[in-house]
Amino acid sequence: MDWEMTMALGATSENRQDSSASIAGDGAVRQVLVVDDSRGQRRLLSTQLSRWGYQVLEAASGQEALAVCATNSIDLILSDWMMPGMTGLDFCRAFRAQDHARYVYFILLTSKSEKGEVAHGLDVGADDFLTKPVHGPELRARIQAGERILQMERELQSKTKLIEATLQELQGLYDSIDRDLVQARKIQESLVPERHLQFGPSQVSLLLKPSGHVGGDLVGAFSPGPNRLGFYNIDVSGHGVTSALMTARLAGYLSGQYLDQNIALEQKFSRFFNFRPPEDVARILNERLLSDNGVEEYFTMVYGYIDFVSGHVKMVQAGHPHPAILRAGGQVEFIGSGGLPVGLIPGAMFESFEFILSKGDRILLYSDGFSEAVRKDGTMLEEAGLRKLLSDSRAARGPDFLDDVFWKLTEWRQGAPQDDDISAVLLEYEGPNQG
Repeated sequence: MDWEMTMALGATSENRQDSSASIAGDGAVRQVLVVDDSRGQRRLLSTQLSRWGYQVLEAASGQEALAVCATNSIDLILSDWMMPGMTGLDFCRAFRAQDHARYVYFILLTSKSEKGEVAHGLDVGADDFLTKPVHGPELRARIQAGERILQMERELQSKTKLIEATLQELQGLYDSIDRDLVQARKIQESLVPERHLQFGPSQVSLLLKPSGHVGGDLVGAFSPGPNRLGFYNIDVSGHGVTSALMTARLAGYLSGQYLDQNIALEQKFSRFFNFRPPEDVARILNERLLSDNGVEEYFTMVYGYIDFVSGHVKMVQAGHPHPAILRAGGQVEFIGSGGLPVGLIPGAMFESFEFILSKGDRILLYSDGFSEAVRKDGTMLEEAGLRKLLSDSRAARGPDFLDDVFWKLTEWRQGAPQDDDISAVLLEYEGPNQG
């Protein structure tokens, strides 16, 4: 066998004396390990590989080869199959079981040609086979093929590392943004500090369910004096941070804490506050929004005020869904004539409308997150579906009513995601405040 290999390699050597320069160049393979229990065959292979420009290490057994691999950066292994003790197959299995920083190409030298044996070798981790006697040109071609594979693998590994580093950087940025959004949500939640407000026997309940960390819906109520209450539901165009910033600004315009800064109120005699007409409130907000350069957002709104003594309500609807009156007898009425959104058209005019609530009546302001909710089959809830949800929940009161309606809406969506912010204001009228 030594003689056959010598003749095969020797013939190649004589024909390629001018090719002794390194072919490794910038390729993937630079260091080759030759494993064979025959010293003669190791030397023949090592000599030829050295002439081709590779750095060559030798090992006389599988155990010795494992030790060499542990202390050297090997690119390619040429191992005889039949060796005493640990066979080339055993060595390949043990080598693949170890953790290596990069992939190593493994070629088994064998006299076996049965397909079953070859398949077994591939199963344990061999990449290629060479049948003895080894022919020089074929050996070189197989090594160069392995070199191309390793080059692609290492380019992929390099790109993978770059992607991992980029993903890690993006994760850091995402975590930072996520922390900011969590804090922004806390700030936005502070705009609606209480979900339930009691005004004598009457009460107001608020619901705010953003579709993300922060949202563009706003609900609120404010009272300038006994038996008087202003309340509103606002939906800013778009979603996310920009819309949330707009809600914070609008909350300042309709503040219940600083009445002197509330544009819905007019101060009288430095002590008392009266309500502005709701249509004037919409007009003032429209002018302020359009006067700001660079602001592209607009919003829809329902705003109104009630006199608890008479049950009289005056309200403006600006592009917002129609308010719903839930009469004490169980009827559900949708009121209002629509109107233009605020901040969309310069000089827009708004009209108010009036109605009377009787004791036991309720009025619901809600965003289009309710009426335009969509289930998986594309069906939209609309007013007819909302009417049913309200009727089905009429036994509940206060925040429980809003929670029940929201839960029924979630069930109705049949697992479809909440794509829009959901908000609502529920005013339950029970007559004047006798205190």
